[in-house]
Amino acid sequence: QVQLAESGGGLVQAGGSLRLSCAASGFTFSSYIMGWFRQAPGKEREFVGAISWSGGRTYYADSVEGRFTISRDNAKNTVYLQMNSLKPEDTAVYYCAGRSVYRGIAYRDTNYDYWGQGTQVTVSS
Repeated sequence: QVQLAESGGGLVQAGGSLRLSCAASGFTFSSYIMGWFRQAPGKEREFVGAISWSGGRTYYADSVEGRFTISRDNAKNTVYLQMNSLKPEDTAVYYCAGRSVYRGIAYRDTNYDYWGQGTQVTVSS
């Protein structure tokens, strides 16, 4: 059974930091690109960041570049999103997702195989 379980969301003041975690099980984690997406109230789901199967490459949306850092620990089947200098516009439900490398290499689109249930991040002014 496949599971992606996000944690670490919460309420934080603007300028603060949060670290999200996503624990994966039920598939070969090291063969999957892992991504983070978010959906704010009244908005479409959007790409936040992604990381290659080995952790050697990372990609970010322009809106979070320089503030967010994605990482992974394949030994722990876990992907992380470190969020610094948070802004109110970062408020959203954050989802982690996995995409098999055998489907081809793509990071920024939403065509991932597996999705977590999401964790709420709220940034106050």
